Amino acid sequence: MYELIIANKNYSSWSLRPWILLKSQEIPFKETLITFGDGFDDPAFRALSPAGKVPVLIDGPIRVWDSLAIIEYLAERHGGVWPPDVAARAWARSAAAEMHSGFSVLRERCSMSCGIRVKLAEMPEALMQDLQRIEALWAEGLARFGGPFLAGSHFTAVDAFFAPVVFRIQSYGLQPGPAASAYVQTMLAQPAMRDWYDAALAETMRDEAHEISLRAAGTWTEDLRAASRISLSSNG
Repeated sequence: MYELIIANKNYSSWSLRPWILLKSQEIPFKETLITFGDGFDDPAFRALSPAGKVPVLIDGPIRVWDSLAIIEYLAERHGGVWPPDVAARAWARSAAAEMHSGFSVLRERCSMSCGIRVKLAEMPEALMQDLQRIEALWAEGLARFGGPFLAGSHFTAVDAFFAPVVFRIQSYGLQPGPAASAYVQTMLAQPAMRDWYDAALAETMRDEAHEISLRAAGTWTEDLRAASRISLSSNG
């Protein structure tokens, strides 16, 4: 059985991607959570993850790190990770790669926190451009392949890559157009997304670096998370 090493579900967008893919594809795995600020510099963890980051997939003697590498590794061993149609698969891989390497302003300005609701202090042009590009990508995929998921009728890896954006849209009250909004609701209703969300809200740990970033984003209108304890780490 695979082992997937992740960080806190409230914050860790990178961990979410392979986790939700494994869950949605019903691929058995063991989950190991390393709390931010607790173990990232441990030599035992560094032996598993040379980059010192999560997620990491363990398959017997094989170690795979980075969310894109993990998903491609799973795709070599399991059907359904990418769409079966060649055109849909090419589009899905391109969109996932764009998400993996881009949208830096969205990442910086709207750090993932499943359990808070924030009114942004400002909407800079660069953030608007990131959101418009995401909405255009989603609209293209939904229109070309028929929905309700980005590359067709089934959840695939491209949906896993955009799952953190769905939580960011919810947390920051972003208002995409009708097609994108419908996709957000489809994603939020998925059992795996609900499981991750519920677990994120139940976490009591707060990472100081993440909290500072979240406070800088704007005014908090709600904090739905369980009572907190603070970690002083800046690991991310």
